[in-house]
Amino acid sequence: MSQEDPPGYPYQPYGAPYGQQPPPQYGYGYGYPPPPRNEGPSANAIVSLVLNLLSIVSCCNILGIGGAILAGLALSKARTEPRSARTMVLWSWILFGLGFVLTVGTFLFLGFNGYFDD
Repeated sequence: MSQEDPPGYPYQPYGAPYGQQPPPQYGYGYGYPPPPRNEGPSANAIVSLVLNLLSIVSCCNILGIGGAILAGLALSKARTEPRSARTMVLWSWILFGLGFVLTVGTFLFLGFNGYFDD
């Protein structure tokens, strides 16, 4: 008989009772832990800014002007005041959505009432 572990059984660390082993220690290896993530709304604000600017140019969305201004202000305040920047980004998305719905509603109204007929 040999003193080797039977096949299929995990390694038992010294001092652990048979059949019980401590849980794995994830994240306590070599080196430093990764830096904390930036919780600022910068990516969301950039997307909101771009879409609001495109909606101004392509759909004549007047509410997109306010949304673009709010998204730009949120980008400038993302590092210093993240809470107010998130609020500005939220209102920027609300203005974008409201302007989009009003634009689609206007085109549907004009189409159903025959204003696009030649």
